[in-house]
Amino acid sequence: MKRFGFVLFPNVTQLDFTGPVQVLTRLPDAEIHIVAKTLEPVPTDCAFSIVPTITYEDCPDLDVLCVPGGFGVEPALTDGATVPFIERMGRKATFVTSVCTGAFLLGAAGLLEGRRATTHWAYHDLLALVGATPTDLRVVWDGPVVTGGGVTAGIDFALTLAGEMTSPEVAQAIQLAIEYDPSPPFRSGHPRSAPGAVRARVEDRFALRRPMFERALLDALSTPA
Repeated sequence: MKRFGFVLFPNVTQLDFTGPVQVLTRLPDAEIHIVAKTLEPVPTDCAFSIVPTITYEDCPDLDVLCVPGGFGVEPALTDGATVPFIERMGRKATFVTSVCTGAFLLGAAGLLEGRRATTHWAYHDLLALVGATPTDLRVVWDGPVVTGGGVTAGIDFALTLAGEMTSPEVAQAIQLAIEYDPSPPFRSGHPRSAPGAVRARVEDRFALRRPMFERALLDALSTPA
């Protein structure tokens, strides 16, 4: 039995969370824990909440720790419970993983120091603030640490991890079972391929949030544990 722990916090990006869960729950002998501060439903960035299965306090040691991202990362950085839990579990887990801006929660826990990592493109360069080497790949491995890029990269990361933990055939079977066969209607999923006007529109939106995110991250890193 392999224990997987998925961290929940308010205003998590639900696909950061549900994408990897959908893949990894299909692994043989997977024991899934949805972990949060309390057992109360946790609101996501969509119009629904997710019910945890266990609290930080009661969570057993994990084989795989998975930390999603979202706009809720900023308050989670300093809520006094989430980062300490990630640090405690991350020091023991076989694999320590993140999706999107969840990488900064790993970083605040000291788990990315000196490692290559990735995150959402709009925040990618900020990985240096947590001692990581920003690496422009959709999935980045560095020792036991696996980081995925923005949102949908969580599915890619989870399939990659599934192949490592079992076999490529098992991971391919999961991919086929969930019919993960991307054929996007537009070539605009990354700044490298998006039309200029589209890129500018989205970059402007993130430019409003980046200063707040950076301040929250620096405040968390400067606050004694």
